[in-house]
Amino acid sequence: MKMLINGSLLDKEDKLDVRNPYDNSIIDAVPRGNIQDVKYAILSAYHTKKIMASLSSRKISQLLYEIHRELTGKLDEFAKLMTQETGKPIKDSRLEMERSADTLLLSAEESKRIYGETVPLDAGLAGENTIGFTLRVPVGVVSAITPFNYPVNSALHKIAPAIAAKNTVVIKPSSKAPLSSLKLAELMDSHLPDGAVNCLTGRGDVVGDEMVKNNLVDKVSFTGSVAAGLSISKKASMKNLTLELGGNDPLIVLEDADIDDAVNAAIKGSYSVAGQVCIAVKRIILDNSVADDFIEKLVKSTSKLRMGNPLDDKTDIGPLIDANAALNVEKLVNDALKNGAELLFGGKRDGAFYTPTVIDQVNPKMQVVKDETFGPVAPLIRVDGIDEALNMANNTQYGLQAGVFTRSIKNAKKAIETIQAGTVLINKSTFRTDNMPFGGFKMSGIGKEGVKYAVENMTRVKLVIL
Repeated sequence: MKMLINGSLLDKEDKLDVRNPYDNSIIDAVPRGNIQDVKYAILSAYHTKKIMASLSSRKISQLLYEIHRELTGKLDEFAKLMTQETGKPIKDSRLEMERSADTLLLSAEESKRIYGETVPLDAGLAGENTIGFTLRVPVGVVSAITPFNYPVNSALHKIAPAIAAKNTVVIKPSSKAPLSSLKLAELMDSHLPDGAVNCLTGRGDVVGDEMVKNNLVDKVSFTGSVAAGLSISKKASMKNLTLELGGNDPLIVLEDADIDDAVNAAIKGSYSVAGQVCIAVKRIILDNSVADDFIEKLVKSTSKLRMGNPLDDKTDIGPLIDANAALNVEKLVNDALKNGAELLFGGKRDGAFYTPTVIDQVNPKMQVVKDETFGPVAPLIRVDGIDEALNMANNTQYGLQAGVFTRSIKNAKKAIETIQAGTVLINKSTFRTDNMPFGGFKMSGIGKEGVKYAVENMTRVKLVIL
């Protein structure tokens, strides 16, 4: 596939192979973009931002509805391509595509709801006989950098709100899974002015760096690692930033929890997309009084999951994005086992596959729970009582989501007040809708995604005084 710049597809002799994680076969190749390509794309977006700003909100909404209708007719086509490049089970790819269509629909609706407000200037000194009101205006050019695990919906959470707010976009998808993002950009471009959406492929330290540093860029929206996010924040100068940097999300099971519900949440949260989800359950914190019951049921349910060809509808767990990712998970689990953890199920690697794994007797100093393990692992930490559980949950540099299972309103209230995370879920875990404010505390990032909130972050407030 080719890059998209200023309404035209651009190829290069220098290529990056895109491999299917399931069998390591080459499914396509994409251009290896350079700094000149990035500058051209940004300049195109810069010139087109005047055209976008001149369009009415009604017209922008109509264009997004058109894109939504076309994408809705191609969901299965996109889902198959996504599974081939990411290894995500096809049923999960179909779900992502349904969410992606919904994200477009929400953006089409939100484009007509960008309001200002009146300001009571006469409440201040010298404000008498003046009228004040605010307008929300586009930021301009948005650089968007996205990860491999949700290649379409993650891209749309940046592109669609940007377009809804009358901005232009330059997007760089992950080199490990760029194909469905390129296909999406081409689809959107067919409905929008040339240069409104540009899509580049290439190395992050070349393409990504220029997208962050270039002075014609007004906003950077990034989803990825803490290390990359810190680097971006240093290089972006005075640009508007939204950084979604992942999590180390706890699932807390208290003594009065519904154990069956908690186990189901742990299965979904620990193993979906082979654990390669920023809001995946990374730590399971169990009250000792219910730990044995929970663990017995968790191991039994884990053993029923099916690994295999991700294009098979019966597959629950596919490969990780590549063999190196699986090797890293294997290393972290083996390190925990050497330091006193107990393997209850799984713990085996075959190429890019890693079996869903349950390990008990984990302590917070072990690397498998100290940082974000991006793999299908359920590490169990035992505690006594809610206070120790909540302290354990906060014992991390991250703060994206946290799930708490309890039947007690008092316990729920205490968890909500105590947990340092952008989202606290009661009797639920690993949850996102595309209209909710999504983003974390601490090193999990800054700013919020979710269509309404992304639109707000992609506009600037202009005050008018008469």
